[in-house]
Amino acid sequence: MSYPGHPVDAPLTVDAPPAGARAHLFNDRTVDHYRTSLARGVDRVATRIAGAERPFSGISPDELAPGLAGIDLERPLGDIAGALDELEDVYLRDAVYFHHPRYLAHLNCPVVIPALLGEAVLSAVNSSLDTWDQSAGGTLIERRLIDWTAERVGLGPDADGVFTSGGSQSNFQALLLAREEACAAGSRSELLPRLRILASEAGHFSVQKSAKMLGLAPDAVITVATDQDRRMRPAVLARELDRCRREGLLVMAVVATAGTTDFGSIDPLPQLAEVCAAAGVWLHVDAAYGCGLLVSPTRRHLLDGIERADSVTVDFHKSFFQPVSSSALLVRDRAVLRHATYHADYLNPARMAERRIPNQVDKSIQTTRRFDALKLWLTLRVMGADAVGELFDEVVDRAADAYDLLSADPRFEVVTRSQLSTVVFRYLPPAGPERELADDANLFAREALAASGAAVVAGTKVDGRHFLKFTLLNPETTLDDIAQVLDLLAEHAGGYLRAKTAAEPVRRAG
Repeated sequence: MSYPGHPVDAPLTVDAPPAGARAHLFNDRTVDHYRTSLARGVDRVATRIAGAERPFSGISPDELAPGLAGIDLERPLGDIAGALDELEDVYLRDAVYFHHPRYLAHLNCPVVIPALLGEAVLSAVNSSLDTWDQSAGGTLIERRLIDWTAERVGLGPDADGVFTSGGSQSNFQALLLAREEACAAGSRSELLPRLRILASEAGHFSVQKSAKMLGLAPDAVITVATDQDRRMRPAVLARELDRCRREGLLVMAVVATAGTTDFGSIDPLPQLAEVCAAAGVWLHVDAAYGCGLLVSPTRRHLLDGIERADSVTVDFHKSFFQPVSSSALLVRDRAVLRHATYHADYLNPARMAERRIPNQVDKSIQTTRRFDALKLWLTLRVMGADAVGELFDEVVDRAADAYDLLSADPRFEVVTRSQLSTVVFRYLPPAGPERELADDANLFAREALAASGAAVVAGTKVDGRHFLKFTLLNPETTLDDIAQVLDLLAEHAGGYLRAKTAAEPVRRAG
């Protein structure tokens, strides 16, 4: 064995494993410690996953916090086994397990094993994807995946993009680029107060948050009405664009959604693209949720029109079954990414760009950045895109079955049939005084179900009323799972109503 700078014919001295703090540094002398430590951690997680009968323990913050507060971080435990034992008590025992078929709450997916392998590899090698000299092949793998995704979207030969931490960051960067493009033709101080963003009333809150961080006016985001299926109405968008023009306002972007968080609705992208093209306005499509359709063997057509966007958000950690984080921003014209470029002499001097050295920091709003692309790379190389798409199709099919089940159940009302995998519904008491308590009953049912740990569902508001929500992203969830969760919700809601109505005569008598 030899190392760079070590003569091949010179005797190699093999030192004993290091002691003290150096024993914990990952290097050529501690690989056995690395292997055994990770094996122990993997075994703990595998045991938990294998034995999890519920998605959640039901523990409250007040119950869990004292145990953590009592840990003295100035006194290390000194060994992996002790630290893992402690971790059982403060995390693993009470973690929310998204792999469980009765976790039905948020856009959290179970993850595929090739991606977990990628997570282990990228964490150990610890490449930073900001510059070529910190990542080498990692840079090229990320760029290849960006090209692959842009091809799936259909953005054309000038497309580019970069991986991000999630959909909110992707949306923020897209709007940053749109703002800079809008301000290129005039005085920034004069244009900023006039800039507007048009977005669906069912769109993601990150649009409003981004507008604030971008220094836009408090009323910069104008919401556009949706139809009965919670899809942006093109005619209303056209009217709002015309109104803004007449009032001297400059629309810097329209944000369409391909998969709203609550309803899984996909805006009519072809029609919206026509409206934006006629007005000469930047079109951003937030496909953080709906991007799984890019690999669907049966439903890719639901994204028709996305190829006309100026920028697109995709979240692989939602519908590609990837661990958090794995997201990307794509742009039709790579030249717009220059708005995120700043050359630092110690990191990415301009001469590197002239020499065509690929530094990803030139197009990212982050500097140090994990090699999250590796998880998707290994997923595609092991499973293939069609297999990922088949898994996503399964959860969309399951949501359609859940909608039919709820529609036929007199205990509940359901809002709209999702194009993806969400179902928004609520327990509806019989007509009469109890119906006035429907909001409270649904809130109680959701909290009581979570406290029991038997299942986890989400909640939202629709037209001012409290509703419940299933977000189905686990192909292992069956219709029987869903039916049993509905029974539990109805039981909790009914119990709440009985207790309230029983107490009412007592209060009157008093």
